[in-house]
Amino acid sequence: MNTESKPAPHSTKKPMEELESVTIRFSGDSGDGIQLTGMQFTTSTALAGNDLSTLPDYPAEIRAPVGTLPGVSGYQIHFSSREVLTPGDAPDVLVAMNPAALKANIKDLKKGGILIANVDSFTPQNLNKVSYEKNPLEDGSLSDFRVIKVDLSRLTGNALSGLALTKVQVERCKNFFALGMMYWLYDRPMDGTLKWIESKFKKTPLLVEANKKALLAGNAYAETAEIFGFHYHVRKAKLDPGLYRNITGNEATALGLVAASQVSGLGLWYGSYPITPASDVLHELSKHKSFGVKTFQAEDEIAAIGSAIGAAFGGHLAVTGTSGPGIALKSEAIGLAVMTELPLIILDVQRGGPSTGLPTKTEQADLLQCLYGRNGESPVPVIAASTPSDCFDAAIEACRIAIKYMTPVFLLTDGYLANGSEPWKIPSVSDIKKFVVPTLPLPAQFKPYLRDEKTLARPWAAPGLAGYEHRIGGIEKQEISGNVSYDPENHERMVRLRAAKVNKITQDIPPMQVLGAKKGKVLVVGWGSTFGAISAAVKNLQGKKESVSAIHLRYLNPLPSDLGDLLAGFEKVVVAEMNLGQLLKVIRAKFAIPAIGLNKVKGQPFKIGEIESFIETVLRGA
Repeated sequence: MNTESKPAPHSTKKPMEELESVTIRFSGDSGDGIQLTGMQFTTSTALAGNDLSTLPDYPAEIRAPVGTLPGVSGYQIHFSSREVLTPGDAPDVLVAMNPAALKANIKDLKKGGILIANVDSFTPQNLNKVSYEKNPLEDGSLSDFRVIKVDLSRLTGNALSGLALTKVQVERCKNFFALGMMYWLYDRPMDGTLKWIESKFKKTPLLVEANKKALLAGNAYAETAEIFGFHYHVRKAKLDPGLYRNITGNEATALGLVAASQVSGLGLWYGSYPITPASDVLHELSKHKSFGVKTFQAEDEIAAIGSAIGAAFGGHLAVTGTSGPGIALKSEAIGLAVMTELPLIILDVQRGGPSTGLPTKTEQADLLQCLYGRNGESPVPVIAASTPSDCFDAAIEACRIAIKYMTPVFLLTDGYLANGSEPWKIPSVSDIKKFVVPTLPLPAQFKPYLRDEKTLARPWAAPGLAGYEHRIGGIEKQEISGNVSYDPENHERMVRLRAAKVNKITQDIPPMQVLGAKKGKVLVVGWGSTFGAISAAVKNLQGKKESVSAIHLRYLNPLPSDLGDLLAGFEKVVVAEMNLGQLLKVIRAKFAIPAIGLNKVKGQPFKIGEIESFIETVLRGA
């Protein structure tokens, strides 16, 4: 096969069926290139003009034994001609590279769905690794599905015969053979992937040729073999006009921080210690030195936040990023940032816990730690992003609040948002609102803790400015002068002022947006990455004429000033979150209402059906 040839036009012999939406899950060992395969399919789907949402699912163990359940890697994509809010509840298609992938995922495949299985991997040894007594491809246990058996390893080997490749190198190309098949089955363009292969492997021409051959061979096999009676097409989605790119939450967070730096005129400092799933923010920001971004990979979490506090004192837009375990280590230094009243953004990309927990899985269990996990009265504003692309706007908002109110701010995302992706309409620079760094008073009028009347923020005086010298540190400050003070009356006054300053942020919080009526039977409250599943479930129930509405909280401290009135307008309030009820506790305590918790801590995001079913139970009075 000529690797330079263009993909052949689709055969007219096999009919094409039009679908509104499709959910596909690729699954296999980490060494099978599952994430790469999923990302390439996602890129091709974005280029085809569909709306989409993805869910990469990494194994928690770095080097789990090959062919075992702990080593299963997955990538799910839901794409449609209509609006997509989640990666899909259940796949229509499962591509299983080995028995472990089949066993880990078959329970989720829709009845009647397509299972594409790599027959070559279903050896007695691999079956035994996952306790299959019989081969499920042959014992009739998969009769509920349309099973497509493909000799992926053998076919890939045939396609690459004649090339000077090792057996291992040939085996590693089978993911591209499978990808080529899926490109034909769902009428996806291949040009983008062919160009990616050329760029990725340009230093090794043999691998360029091998991977391109595998991709094209898989596409041709799907077209000519008698395994598919027809193939499918999903029309372009009707998106708002504009320039789009596919973006992950971590990429969007990084670009939001760069944008905040540009619109504020402040240099960006990012001090971080590598930790899953936050590390990609450090990687992305390190690419943007041309925008004055300075990244620092610290030796530990404490050094990372210490560097960021120093950068904030020096007049930079300062950020430190981590996940839940890192927040615990940073807690004393966060208290220092509260005491010194310096602008600092603390990014928490949440993961399953406690301790090391489930480092590659998602959770929303750091909320109470971020709200209260410090010694003393140490209030900090908390903002949460709701979708991968929303991480961009949430990052800018966190920076704006930190500078306007001279306070550290928590920015919460999670593993689901961080690694998931969706189309993002790239904003015009003019659409990003500038926020002004407050000007200093004249030196003769400068007092380090003399506060702005509207925001209660103190002046931000960087070191080295003549006439603006002042003390800074973790010991309590005297009001106005900033001198060290042990006076009990002053301490209470300063504690109350810092709390009042955070509460002042409510004046910047816009009115809550309600999905549905503002009064009714059930209100579903969510925050963070539950947005898509909650919105889809509530829309489904509204389509059934049920009295259900939803609100989603971006500001978790302070809470919006109109939240209490909204909650009071409904007979029942459901709080859905991926923890054991952390926001639920806050709402019950603050508003004294018997809110109901819908909680999940499986390391996986909510499915639409889970939320819809629970709301129906509440509507029935259970």
